[in-house]
Order: sequence, then C-alpha cells, then structure tokens
Amino acid sequence: MSELINDFNNYRSRMNERIMETANTNIKRFFALDTTTYANGALSVKTKEMLGLVASMVLRCDDCIKYHLEKCYNEGVNHDEMNEIFMIANLVGGSIVIPHYRRAVEFWDELNQQGNHQN
Repeated sequence: MSELINDFNNYRSRMNERIMETANTNIKRFFALDTTTYANGALSVKTKEMLGLVASMVLRCDDCIKYHLEKCYNEGVNHDEMNEIFMIANLVGGSIVIPHYRRAVEFWDELNQQGNHQN
C-alpha cells in the first residue's frame, strides 16, 4: 500500500479510536448512522459511495474525498465512472473544486497503482 494511502488510513483509524474513547451517546449514534447509511438498501453501496464522493468534493473535504475514493475503488468503480463522478462534482461545485480534484486524482492514481481492485 502506498505511503499516502497508508498514512491516511492509519491516522483516520487512530483518531476514530481516540474519539470513541470519550464520545458521548450522540457522537456514537452519529458514527453509527454514518455507517448504516452507506449499507446496501434501495441504492447499492457503490452508488452511495459515488454520491458521497460527489458531495465530499463539492463540500471540499479532502479527508472525506480520500475516504470515499477508497470505498469507490473497493466497490469496483472504474476509470470511466470516476471521470464522470469528477465531472459532476466540478460542475456542481464550480472551479473552487479544482484543487480538490487534483488531490483526488492523485489519490485515485495511488489506489490504482496498488493493483487490488475488487472488480
């Protein structure tokens, strides 16, 4: 796994564990809601992750973008699908999304270089 991906995942896991050490009931419920929302339902996990990625790009959250990029990768999103996701995010979000788009492409390339695509 690349250093970029590994560093992101390790930090996220470590800090989520730290948050849960002192989290109150509402924070724990919020984290649980986030988890259950992205489960299979009327929409597939893949579709939900693509939606999450677009929203994250429009809201300009680099951590969220990386998280959803990896989930999309694991759900088998291909290069052409990812380009359309990026296009929608840039169209909805405007030119202010472009710096996040650059970092997203870098992270997507790292994911693809590791060569463990699920589909």
